[in-house]
Amino acid sequence: MHNSNPSNSHAHESASSLDSKESSGEQVLSTYGHNMDEALSFIKKYDRFLVVAHVNPDGDAISSTLAVGWLLQQWNKHFVMVNDNRVPSRLSFLANSEAIYISERHPDAKPPAFDAVICVDCADYERIGTIADWIQADVPILNIDHHPTNNRYGEVALIREDAAATAEILFDLYEHGGIVLDVQAATALYTGLLTDTGGFRYSNTTPHVMEMASKLLQAGVQGNEIADRLLERMSYAQMLLIKRSLARLDFTQDRKIAWLHVTPEDMLETGALNEDLEGLVNYPRNVEGVEVGFLLKMNESGRIKVSLRSAGLVNVAKVAQHFGGGGHVRAAGCTLTVPLEQAIEAIIEQVTEQL
Repeated sequence: MHNSNPSNSHAHESASSLDSKESSGEQVLSTYGHNMDEALSFIKKYDRFLVVAHVNPDGDAISSTLAVGWLLQQWNKHFVMVNDNRVPSRLSFLANSEAIYISERHPDAKPPAFDAVICVDCADYERIGTIADWIQADVPILNIDHHPTNNRYGEVALIREDAAATAEILFDLYEHGGIVLDVQAATALYTGLLTDTGGFRYSNTTPHVMEMASKLLQAGVQGNEIADRLLERMSYAQMLLIKRSLARLDFTQDRKIAWLHVTPEDMLETGALNEDLEGLVNYPRNVEGVEVGFLLKMNESGRIKVSLRSAGLVNVAKVAQHFGGGGHVRAAGCTLTVPLEQAIEAIIEQVTEQL
């Protein structure tokens, strides 16, 4: 019989839509749970591990490396934590951070023996840098990450694109496996969560993130001390670098795009390290009316590393992907090998297309 009541028809359509969404959500959770089981089985299966995060590691990369190392230690596994680049000094308070092997300090060193690899916070395999040279093609890899641009490399891929940080996925994994965190592990996970949510200020600060933070604080994490160390303090070199780069702050005519750049001379003369660039890109993005801010860091070889931040209107991951990079909707990066002015024009052109 034909339904002559349009309101009932709409109600039926709305109910169907809700049922579809609920079914889709349940399927995603089911897949995530299955992937967590696979990840735990992977870790139980092997005995010797290499744990690696992306080059130029940030808070989430180092925290996730240490949190995985902690679990391997609990399970009496043999492992080596490694990165191409040094641990940022502001993260040196994390337990066992000094145990992360820095490959750039030992370019001719013989790789350690391992049966399997755990990659954390690496959107693609190339992001582990020269460590890839240590890994034979047949070595099994567990890929744990939260970047939407992750290409799901490895034998097992535990990916949750809507997670605020890889640390959040590790928290879920440990809860799923009934693994009780001590204050050391909880502090590492809290640090990764704090840094990737911008101190719980970014849009990725979900109810689940706050629930996780609460549980970690209950485990003994000193949240106020970590926040003070990571969000408030800065080195003298970092302040000098901010002072220099802000003098070059520039805008498009409509002031919807803003940028600044840092030269090799800036780094040398201020004594700044790569870690001192942390947060610098937020200065152009935070100007009222700016939709996208970006930072260009030049190096001696002519390569320009670009960091992009969006106020929300533009998906900067798409901009970065155009140049072979990647990241998140609001935070992404890429590398260009063109002169500075050409790089600026190319980024502005892509951002304008997105706008």
